[in-house]
Amino acid sequence: MQLDHVTLVAPDCDALMRFFVDIAGMRVGPRPPFGIGGYWLYLGARPAVHLIASGAAGPASAGGPGATRIDHLALRIDDAAEWRALSERLDCHGYAYQTAEVPLARELQLFVRLAPGVVVEFVTAQS
Repeated sequence: MQLDHVTLVAPDCDALMRFFVDIAGMRVGPRPPFGIGGYWLYLGARPAVHLIASGAAGPASAGGPGATRIDHLALRIDDAAEWRALSERLDCHGYAYQTAEVPLARELQLFVRLAPGVVVEFVTAQS
C-alpha cells in the first residue's frame, strides 16, 4: 500500500492551484469528469493533490462554510487479493464504508469515515 493523494476542499481552488504549480512545481493534469469544479495536480506521472471547489464535497467542517480544509487522504492498493482482504478486515471489524467508481478511470474507491472530518479513501484499478 502507498499514499495515493491528498484532497483539499477550498473556496478558491485557482489560488491553491497556482501555489502548487508556481511554488511547489506540480503541474495540472487530467481529471475525471466528476461534475464538480477542481483540479488534479501531478508530481511526475501521478496525481498527488486533488483540489475540489467548496460546497461540492458536502458541508465544510470547523471553520464554517467555505473554509479551506483537508478532505481526505487516499491509499492505493495495487494487488487484487489485498483489496479483497481490506474489505474483509473492514467487515470483520465493523467499519462502515462506501464504494464508488472513478468516471472513465477504471478505478474503484472505498471511503471510510473514521470521525467527523476524517476520511480515508482506498483506491485500486478495476479488474
